[in-house]
Amino acid sequence: MFELVLRAPEALVERLSDALVDELEALSVTVEDADAGSVDERALFGEPGLPPPAGGWQRSTVRALFETEPAAEAAAAALLAQPWFGGTSRASPGTAVQALHALPDEDWVRLTQAQFEPVPITPTFYIVPSWHEPPAGAEVVLRLDPGLAFGTGTHATTRMCLRWLARHAAAAAQRWSSVLDYGCGSGILAIAAARLGAGAVHAVDIDPAAVRATLDNAARNGVVLHVGLPDAAGVAAGRHALVLANILATPLKLLAPVLAGHLAPGGRLVMAGILERQADELRAAYAPYLPVDVLDRDDGWVLMGGEAASDPPAGKRARAEHAP
Repeated sequence: MFELVLRAPEALVERLSDALVDELEALSVTVEDADAGSVDERALFGEPGLPPPAGGWQRSTVRALFETEPAAEAAAAALLAQPWFGGTSRASPGTAVQALHALPDEDWVRLTQAQFEPVPITPTFYIVPSWHEPPAGAEVVLRLDPGLAFGTGTHATTRMCLRWLARHAAAAAQRWSSVLDYGCGSGILAIAAARLGAGAVHAVDIDPAAVRATLDNAARNGVVLHVGLPDAAGVAAGRHALVLANILATPLKLLAPVLAGHLAPGGRLVMAGILERQADELRAAYAPYLPVDVLDRDDGWVLMGGEAASDPPAGKRARAEHAP
């Protein structure tokens, strides 16, 4: 296996990726932020009602895999001959061939699986990949394999959401007559809510791959979820006793009226993806709708949430009919 590493500006990422796959027969293409780990690193996200996310970062690293070295060399030569990529005066600035190297022969499936062990959420609640047996003492087991969507239980934000659900389920699950997981990723939170005794569970995500992953994982765990894109008819509509959102601080702030609008009177909102230093920003963003505070901390991240008023005063309640 041989990897061709390229640099491209945001405007050319989609064109370059399409050329690699459709014309140059790359086995796979991945795109990374060339500034990751620096002060110039930036997140890409998109939410309903906002412009769609950019197709790449300002400076993107594009990695393409080829079965043979000649195929990778031919792809590099073909790209360098293109006016929009190569060394001509018409080439876009910021494009470059950075490297071409062989990858060691490995059992990639085995190596990938070896990275994922059962994840304890509580002493009796575990996230367990399909190739592992549940640990002794596991009473609630979620079968979840790593896929294209975020959420395998290993990140602090997901762990905190799952811990909150596990700790409150015994006393509160019967009141969770309707649950909404907004930005469901792998579906892990929606599935956990269903396994812990919640009623109707709805899960939405802007990424079709996340919708597919959630449906697959729900079937693997024997639960029924209402899953779709945010604008899918009936999936996220109405108000819910519990709204979960494990996203990032910036979209959570922008989504304040939407998420608050999906809360039933007395409903609970639980949010993650928030760094400790961002907690005050979230408090301010949600203050017009409901008070939120820190519920848990883990590895520099915080879990935040609050309870909607049983009968919110006029003007303080976001209306679900205006939400996607």
